Amino acid sequence: MGSNPGKNDYLDQVVAQQAALEGDLRTRKPAAAPAPLAAPGAPAAPGGPVRRGAMAKRADRVGPTPQGMQGSGPGPVEVRVTGFWRWQTVLVPPNAFVVHTRRGRAEPLHIGLGVSFRFNPATDSYLVVPGAMQTILINAYCICSELQGVLVQGYVQWIIEDFATAYRKLDFSDDEDPMRLVNIQLREQAEAAIKDKVSTMGVRDVLSDKQPIIEELTARLRAVAEGSPDRNAEADSDRGLGLRIVTVQIKEAVVSSSTLWENLQKPYRSAQNQIARLAELAAQEVLSAREAEANRVAEERRIENERELAELRARNEAARFDRETAERLRRTTREHDDERAVADLAQETALHALRLEREQHAERAENLRRTLELRQLELDGEIAVAARRSRAAHDDALLDLERDRIRIENTNRRSASATQAQLVDSLPQIVAQLPTPAELKTYQLGGDLSGLSALIGQLTRVLEAWSSGRAAHESGTPQLDE
Repeated sequence: MGSNPGKNDYLDQVVAQQAALEGDLRTRKPAAAPAPLAAPGAPAAPGGPVRRGAMAKRADRVGPTPQGMQGSGPGPVEVRVTGFWRWQTVLVPPNAFVVHTRRGRAEPLHIGLGVSFRFNPATDSYLVVPGAMQTILINAYCICSELQGVLVQGYVQWIIEDFATAYRKLDFSDDEDPMRLVNIQLREQAEAAIKDKVSTMGVRDVLSDKQPIIEELTARLRAVAEGSPDRNAEADSDRGLGLRIVTVQIKEAVVSSSTLWENLQKPYRSAQNQIARLAELAAQEVLSAREAEANRVAEERRIENERELAELRARNEAARFDRETAERLRRTTREHDDERAVADLAQETALHALRLEREQHAERAENLRRTLELRQLELDGEIAVAARRSRAAHDDALLDLERDRIRIENTNRRSASATQAQLVDSLPQIVAQLPTPAELKTYQLGGDLSGLSALIGQLTRVLEAWSSGRAAHESGTPQLDE
């Protein structure tokens, strides 16, 4: 129980579990947008509203749906309407009851489970109700014959057996949940039956035997839903509501008062506590005797162990002393032997170092001698190379002088005609290197051009004329062709 003496925690837990179960039993479906209103007989817009829910007054509420279109409404039963204006077809799911009526007809045109039909919004109306089994959760706060509060929890499951009778006597007009009003009415009748029966029973009877409550509740609900057992088939008022009670069960019965709940549990708890206490005392006596015996055996064993340990310690001390003496002697002998070995090794090391030093001095002297010889050879080579280079330079100078002498002699021996021919051969190259003239001047050359001097003179005049024409072009003075 909780800290509050007047609060029954178990009762709160039972009520919370029942509320969670009731929430799990609700059908969870996404909410749809409300359908737009239209004038009776007006054509519906594309993607028109879905015909779903209980009573559908199509002529007064929504215009006809275009052919091939469907939508969804807020009701739990999805009904698909196809067609156009007055020529529509209502498609009902196979697990839903439907009744189809028409203006001017006393009896329905179609009635049954999963019946689809043609629908005229101007003259027809229909009602769609789920055909699945319904579960009603009951929380009945009752007063028993001892004037004590008792919470009785149970559930009732029912289905529609005769829809032709049910749709006339029951109200299925709730668009959100067509079964809501019927479930509320049956729940109120069930709670009243449970309270009547519990008021004639004691608290212990209610907690220990729930079968009388189940029988009373089943009989009353079946009398209301299915009609009296001796009903007359011709009398419509005795055929019940067209429902069938599937099962009636009582889940839990809890005393509301926490004090009374504890008092009811105290006799059994006290008896069990007495049995447990006696068993505990008997166990303690056995355990005490065994503990004393175990302590005595343990003490004897401890004394014997201490004696054996003392003897073992003495033997271990003597053996340890012998080991330590022998170890000290061995270590002293080993230390003297090691010192002698170290002295011998030091002497051998010094002698070896002297030998290595002598060998290093001899190697240094030999390396110095070889270095001097190598340097002498390098100097001799450099002198020989310098001498060869001098002789080669002298020979090259003599060859250059000889070539100049021969070229001069060849030049002196060349005739005037050879010079003239060489100049003529060089004229295309000279002309190619000259800049492009801005003006063209023509000169008539006369006289004898056979002589070299005459040719050179004429070329000189041509070059002077070209130079004067170029200077005049750069200064901007126009020149006339001669």
